[in-house]
Amino acid sequence: MATVYQENQSKHLFHHQKESSYVQSLSVNINIPVPADSVIISRVELHELKKLQLTGVYWSMKDLEKRVNRKSEWIKENILYPTRFKKVLDAENGGFVFYPKSKGQTWSFQASKMSKFLDENFDRIFA
Repeated sequence: MATVYQENQSKHLFHHQKESSYVQSLSVNINIPVPADSVIISRVELHELKKLQLTGVYWSMKDLEKRVNRKSEWIKENILYPTRFKKVLDAENGGFVFYPKSKGQTWSFQASKMSKFLDENFDRIFA
């Protein structure tokens, strides 16, 4: 019986190929278990959630050192004090970095905007 079915299928495929180019397709339904402690989300949603992690968060200089993996002296020399960056970063110019004015004051960085700045200016910082 299987042989007859296979022969009929072969004849059908051959006949179909004569009429137009033959394209094979296969539809499959599979179930993939998702562990109870996990969820599946879109890339867009993941990106939004990552942005929210930094929203309303302020970094200290120590936090920035950890993010950039450089000491504060290097960060000041290569990111915070060069004029091309300071005019964008300084909160007095509408930026998102508080530059200490006197001894005892500490640096403060708006985390979401500083993170974006670091990503977008990587080549200029390390050039």
